[in-house]
Amino acid sequence: MSLLEVRGLTTAFRTERGEINAVEDITFDIDEGEILGIVGESGSGKSVTALTIMGLLPQPPARVAAGSVRFRGETLTGMSEPRLERIRGSGISMVFQEPMTSLNPVFTIGEQIMETVRAHEKATPRELRDRAVEMLDKVGIPSAAKRLGDYPHQLSGGQRQRVMLAIALACRPKLLIADEPTTALDVTIQAQVLDLLMDLRDEFGMAVMIITHNMGVVAETADRVLVMYAGRIVEQAPVVRLFERPEHPYTRGLLECVPTLEQDTERLAAIPGSLPEPGRRPPGCRFAPRCRWRIDACRTGLPPLVEQEPGHASACIRAAEIAAQIGAA
Repeated sequence: MSLLEVRGLTTAFRTERGEINAVEDITFDIDEGEILGIVGESGSGKSVTALTIMGLLPQPPARVAAGSVRFRGETLTGMSEPRLERIRGSGISMVFQEPMTSLNPVFTIGEQIMETVRAHEKATPRELRDRAVEMLDKVGIPSAAKRLGDYPHQLSGGQRQRVMLAIALACRPKLLIADEPTTALDVTIQAQVLDLLMDLRDEFGMAVMIITHNMGVVAETADRVLVMYAGRIVEQAPVVRLFERPEHPYTRGLLECVPTLEQDTERLAAIPGSLPEPGRRPPGCRFAPRCRWRIDACRTGLPPLVEQEPGHASACIRAAEIAAQIGAA
């Protein structure tokens, strides 16, 4: 049994134009100790998937229209809020995109770490303080004991991200969801945060789900990758296989947008067009209007996610041709 099992998950939002599906038929597993990368452009449905797993979307307007989420054999979809609150933090934790807006500006970072522990464990004030110092030290905040009284605005962007990790890991969760953990950080700090995340994964023995639009982050950290587009998974594969032989045109487009040292061009490659709005998605393959591989059949039906090789599946009717062309190159 996998640590996390997501089956046919569809999340819908009530709007003035009626109910619209933000994500549809999402199915994947995460095993203990595994790092799963979820990649795609902004608006692909990555964060909605994570927030649905955590039960953090406001209901209404959101609702789980279909499917289920199971964590350690226990069904999370439809679970009562008090029970979910016991699992959040101790079982599954999440690091959100913007640490400055996720941290409470009127409480010290020490208070915010201790609050998380207090919600899940019985501990004395001394034990709470010691845990907060321990976590700040583990995430690389210098002079941890002296920084407990600092407020978020007194920290740099990289330090705030480290504090978010300290809060998320304070109760030793089994699964950490990191939503764009390196956004708005410079390259050097990005590398430090990713290295820290890998070290903490090894120390705590937890699984990690990294949500990102950065293919470099995926290459550096993930064991397996899901590629999302317009609310659906369009490809999933082990990370090495995905980079060597992508089978979906969207995945191939994302990889071509990444600059390499061997390139000698004045302009980077780009995927033409933009993501369709959730309420105005085209019939058939949703990537077809932007795809240079499209044929008439692409517009007539939504392609299913089909496994071409063990562990490697894609939702493209021309996946075998694309993979063969890359293999011959």
